[in-house]
Amino acid sequence: MPYFTTSDGTELYYTDQGAGQPVVLSHGWPLSSDAWQVEVKLLADHGYRAIAHDRRGHGRSSKTYNGNDMDTYARDLAELVEHLDLTNLVVIGHSTGGGEVVRYAAQHGVGRVAKVITAGAVPPLMVKTESNPDGLPIEVFDGIRAGVLADASQFYIDLTEAFFGANRDGSTVSEGAKREFWRQGMLVNLAAAYDCIEAFSETDFTADLAALDVPIFIAHGDDDQIVPVGDAALKSIELVTDGTLKVYPGAPHGIYGAYQAELGQDILAFIAK
Repeated sequence: MPYFTTSDGTELYYTDQGAGQPVVLSHGWPLSSDAWQVEVKLLADHGYRAIAHDRRGHGRSSKTYNGNDMDTYARDLAELVEHLDLTNLVVIGHSTGGGEVVRYAAQHGVGRVAKVITAGAVPPLMVKTESNPDGLPIEVFDGIRAGVLADASQFYIDLTEAFFGANRDGSTVSEGAKREFWRQGMLVNLAAAYDCIEAFSETDFTADLAALDVPIFIAHGDDDQIVPVGDAALKSIELVTDGTLKVYPGAPHGIYGAYQAELGQDILAFIAK
C-alpha cells in the first residue's frame, strides 16, 4: 500500500488508480479514502488517474494528536501533490474534504489545479457567528464533540440516520452502507476526530472561495441534514468567480444511490468540458 511521509513526519495512506489527467479526492469526517471507492473506479474507468488519501488521523494514516486543523490538512495535500508532481489537477472534496480542497486550491494549488469540485461541502462557514448569523449554533458542534467522547462507536451508528437520510420516508439506504460508515469511522484516532469537528465547523473559507481563479462545480443535496444547503452551497456560489451550482432534490449528505450515480456523471461531464 502506498504511503507518503509529510514534512512533520506524518504518514499518509493513499490509493492511486488509473492513468491520465489526475483527480485527487478528499473524504469527509470521520471517514477515509474508502468513501470514494465508487468514484475512484468510475474515474479510472473513464481514463483518469484517481488518487484518494486518508486525512491525517483518519483511516490508515498516522493516528495524529497534532495538526488536526484545516491549514495542516491543506498543507498535507499540497505536499502529497508535490510528491506525486501532479499538474492539470482536478480536486474533489466531500463535506470536510470540500473545505480541504478549497483551501488547498486557493492557498497552494496555483499553477497545479485546473478545476475544483465539492459535494455537500462545509464552506464558507458552518458555525453561527456575528458575521454569519444564519450558521448553526455552537451547541450543535459541542453535542458532536460530547457524543464522540462519550461513545464514538454508538455515535457513528446514530449519525448514519441523518447522514444518509435514513430517517426520511422512502429512504433506500442499505444496512451495509450504514455499517461501512461505522467501519470507517472507527478507524479515526479519537483526538483527530475530536479536533476535526472544530476544523470543519469553525474554519472560515470565505477568502479561499473568493481567491479561486479556476472553475468550481458546487454540488449539494437539498435535504442535507448535516451541512444545510442554505448555509453552504447557496452562499459559496455567491463568493466564487467561476462557479456552477447544482442542487440535487431530496439528496442527503451522504453520497449514495441515485444521488451518487447522478453526481458521478456530473463530475465526469464537468471535468471533460
